[in-house]
Amino acid sequence: MSKTILITGATAGFGEAAARKFADGGWKVIGTGRRAERLRALQDDLGGAFLPLEVDMRDRKAVESLSKLDSPWGDIDLLLNNAGLAPPTDPLPETDWDRVEQVIETNVTGLVALTRALLPKLVERKGHIINLSSVAATYPYKGGAVYAGTKAFVRQFSLDLRCDLAGTGVRVTSIEPGMAETEFTVVRTGGDKDASDKLYAGMDPMTAEDLADLFWWLANLPPHLNINAIELMPVTQSWAGFNVYREG
Repeated sequence: MSKTILITGATAGFGEAAARKFADGGWKVIGTGRRAERLRALQDDLGGAFLPLEVDMRDRKAVESLSKLDSPWGDIDLLLNNAGLAPPTDPLPETDWDRVEQVIETNVTGLVALTRALLPKLVERKGHIINLSSVAATYPYKGGAVYAGTKAFVRQFSLDLRCDLAGTGVRVTSIEPGMAETEFTVVRTGGDKDASDKLYAGMDPMTAEDLADLFWWLANLPPHLNINAIELMPVTQSWAGFNVYREG
């Protein structure tokens, strides 16, 4: 029997790679995003297996309307909360408030609103929720206060949601990746491709396809198994030391 996945942020990166992976695997794929032209291009590639929906995660009514899709698209087995972004890595006092608000509304408010709206169907179908957090949820860095704060929320939200859903058969997983080369840094820097290229130069980062393979593995585990959280990095990435400020 065919299954259905809803992927937020399907226009690039992890979301687009996951859409292709699951469609190739015989799933029906609902993909949301703000860039309609990219959704249409993805539909051209994937055909009838893909339903493109132009949705901004900051639009609560639009987000909640995703719980009202007609069958078979409304029979959602897996919610992949992938949509997210980060403000520039300026110190918080120097960060534009509109960017801060955009990040919180997308990474936190929209994610919670969509998850809550879809829970009745996910409980009915004993489905699965995969939330995209980040290693930034655990390891702080300068300029990451807002983004890392949202990802720490996503991680804890995932763990606590499991408590709320105990006994329903619904699985919840927090995915916490390190450096993966997608459009993430280009968007974060306002379109600075050189900054993105410099960040990933010579370090063999993870790819969107690496994460899509992980999502696929999780989705196909036996239903009695729940992976609570997975933290993953490229081999070339590790942790920095403590920063010490010294006067004089």
